[in-house]
Amino acid sequence: MKATGVVRKLDSLGRIVVPKEVRRTFQLNIKDPVEIFTHNDTIILKKYEQDMACMVTGEVRSENVSLYDGKIVVSPAGAKLLIKQLEKVVDK
Repeated sequence: MKATGVVRKLDSLGRIVVPKEVRRTFQLNIKDPVEIFTHNDTIILKKYEQDMACMVTGEVRSENVSLYDGKIVVSPAGAKLLIKQLEKVVDK
């Protein structure tokens, strides 16, 4: 585990602010879900990524497909959006 050197206090509702640099490093955006784990006396935060969530729309559906050895997951709607974007790139 790597120390960041940043110390934060809990507010009256038990919240902490995750420093901007940490959010940027781990690509955490506003309203992104975060998982909370504990191990002995340690609290671990991890960006939550749902299995088979579309990389374009974020949808989790039974119709989602996994491509490129599982590196790309798209929903039907996400695939349509992706195709439109790819057509623009190819047409240039």
